[in-house]
Amino acid sequence: MTQGKYVFSQITEFLPRRVFDRIVESHRGNKYVRSITCCNQMLCMVFGQLTARDSMRDLMLSMEAHRPKYYHLGFGTTVSRRNLGTANEKRNYRIFEEFAYVLIDEARKSCYRDDFEIALEGNVYALDSTTIDLCLSVFWRAEFRKAKGGIKLHTLYDVVTSVPSFLLITKASLHDVNVLDMIIYEAGSFYVMDKAYIDFARLYKIHLRKAFFVTRAKENMRFKRMYSMATDKANGVKYDQIGRLEGHYSKKGYPEKLRRVKYYDNGTGKEFVFLTNNTDLDATEIAQLYKKRWEVELFFKWMKQHLRIKSFWGTSINAVKIQIYCAIIAYCLVAIIGNKPRSRRRIYEILQILSISLLDKTPCKRDTYGLRIQRCQKTGL
Repeated sequence: MTQGKYVFSQITEFLPRRVFDRIVESHRGNKYVRSITCCNQMLCMVFGQLTARDSMRDLMLSMEAHRPKYYHLGFGTTVSRRNLGTANEKRNYRIFEEFAYVLIDEARKSCYRDDFEIALEGNVYALDSTTIDLCLSVFWRAEFRKAKGGIKLHTLYDVVTSVPSFLLITKASLHDVNVLDMIIYEAGSFYVMDKAYIDFARLYKIHLRKAFFVTRAKENMRFKRMYSMATDKANGVKYDQIGRLEGHYSKKGYPEKLRRVKYYDNGTGKEFVFLTNNTDLDATEIAQLYKKRWEVELFFKWMKQHLRIKSFWGTSINAVKIQIYCAIIAYCLVAIIGNKPRSRRRIYEILQILSISLLDKTPCKRDTYGLRIQRCQKTGL
């Protein structure tokens, strides 16, 4: 008989339990709890994410088949669809939100790499949002359009570490530009965003904090060129200009100089006009930075394909938020594991391996969390 811990128990050892307990205590999350604690709840939700369960019923069926293992997996002595559903509905989602940010910090530290193709002193962030559709008859508070419900996931994505650094769940009707007021900007870092975030008063606040933004100019933007910088049109740069905004409100919102770069992309055959407050980088590097915005789109696509943030296991907004933050916790956990020394597998590959091996009692070597799980010697495999 194979001795040792289950794979799920081994990987959840990377979770800082004491930090989670302090967060729970600050929100009094375990007050009046008789059976399933906040930690049990989180582990059940992470288990559902890693095993790709599509519904609460699906999750409970897969768990009940292994009822004798509950205690060793960290689920507590008993878990039912009713008490887990009630916990998701009534427990404060901010417990899981705060813990998700703890895991985000850990993941960003472990995933940091210094081989980014552009030499920069600060970080590079891509800002975007994605709308998650909800059934309006069930989530009636999440009205988006007359016949459609939804919520919006706003994400500030760290391009260097491939880990989100800021997450916000709002009503789908909230305009993207409002999120600029909620971000704490780092001096020297670059914030890449699309046209939806153009509000010159808000962009000027980024400039005052000594951070940089890169975005695309709107077609109706009024811009007065002051002078042009030398360009190499062979690299696709049509012009590189310094100037000021025209128009009463635009000029009032952003009274200082701006840089406008027109770039032709040979790959797509399209021309782009970029707007930035950085005057030090080469024009081609500005275009290269904007291309990094696509990585946050790929992150959204990846999350929707491989984690459960499209079909929900509860019928309240609180339950939806808990599920999304537990998906982020699962993502960061796998990212931390995948960036251990000698790891050579992508996050998707690790997820695929974990989904079929969580209940194995196979010792997972720290240096093989790529994830190449050591097979039992007894089986002779």
